[in-house]
Amino acid sequence: MNKTTSQLPVAVIGAGPIGLSAAVHLLDQGYTPIVFEAGDQAGANLARWGHVRMFSPWAYNVDAAAATLLQQQGWNHPLASDFPTGQELLAQYVTPLASHPAIAPHLQLNTQVQSVSRLNHDVLRTGGRNESPFVLRVTGPDGERDVVAQAVIDASGTYQTPNWLGTHGIPALGENAAADAIAYGVPNILGAARDQYVNQSVLVVGGGHSAFNALQDLVVLAEQHEGMRLLWGVRNASVTNVVRSPANDELQERRRLEVRIQELLEQGRIEVFTELEIEAIERHNGQLVVRSGSRTLPPVDRIIAATGFRPNLSLLAEVRTSLDPATQSPTRLAPLIDPNQHSCGSVPEHGLAELSHPEPGLFILGIKSYGRAPTFLLRTGYKQVAAVVTALGSNAMYAAAQASTTAAAPSPATSSCQG
Repeated sequence: MNKTTSQLPVAVIGAGPIGLSAAVHLLDQGYTPIVFEAGDQAGANLARWGHVRMFSPWAYNVDAAAATLLQQQGWNHPLASDFPTGQELLAQYVTPLASHPAIAPHLQLNTQVQSVSRLNHDVLRTGGRNESPFVLRVTGPDGERDVVAQAVIDASGTYQTPNWLGTHGIPALGENAAADAIAYGVPNILGAARDQYVNQSVLVVGGGHSAFNALQDLVVLAEQHEGMRLLWGVRNASVTNVVRSPANDELQERRRLEVRIQELLEQGRIEVFTELEIEAIERHNGQLVVRSGSRTLPPVDRIIAATGFRPNLSLLAEVRTSLDPATQSPTRLAPLIDPNQHSCGSVPEHGLAELSHPEPGLFILGIKSYGRAPTFLLRTGYKQVAAVVTALGSNAMYAAAQASTTAAAPSPATSSCQG
């Protein structure tokens, strides 16, 4: 990196917990961050699932460097063993951090990063590439402009791009046409979205903990309003393995949720449809009918697609990335997190080597680094940030980028899901 480039800011995409952590670490290392947030507040994605209680306790959810910075302003760390909701994490940690005098001047809200490239270099052009700064095309309150940066940290998350209901990885036939009656993620069933579900028949699709959260809230609502019908559709052949976490699971909120769903199933409160491969969604008499092979499910008023999320990679189309074709995570990280190979446990330590791309100075961090794998913890993201920021501009960063184009991926470790 030449002297002129090294004086440029480091661009951070996303002002959630990981993006703000990156800003803190960059300042600690003498860099100038510029943090772009598409929403109208820091943690805008987090606010969308603020009603959901997290599996991880406060001890996992606060970056130590950020806590030190906040404590200089009189901030008190929440009880480490408590499990916050998303809204509590936002109000008690993310918002104070974004408002801190050291961070706030570097934060640009309502600013969407449209694309990332190299100055005067499209993705095909190699000569002088590594010496050229990055250029980010952003759209904000003052219109469209280009911002030049020495490095880019993409911590924009995945919550904006949910997976489809369709079994082929693309929308089911009729899914887009039925969008007005489909909610993706975990809607606030007992809060802002309550009126959409009262006295309705609802199908929840998905075999993970997001589906569990939706199901438990629907049961609470059904206890208050007679006539509701709750259906649960999964791809698995059975739902006998709902309680997957060990009794001594360090993420006790995860196990509590699993046990609750198991109890509801045993009580017959939820109708279960297994081996569900959704091919089409059709409207009949104002209701939605899901077709799976030769089967047709009972008609429902609404569907909740708790089917996970995928990264939006379109803004990185003009930079050189190395991504696993299945997980859409960095190639060398993929075997450590692939849910096809691992069950819940702990992700092995990883850092610069696993997170590097052929483009030196480009990093995808946080939940977006996990691609489609649903196993991320904030604690992992904070470790990613520390490893990457420490290496910025070093020979190690360039060596790792070069190695990412040639080195074989590491051997899979046992167990990777973090909940």
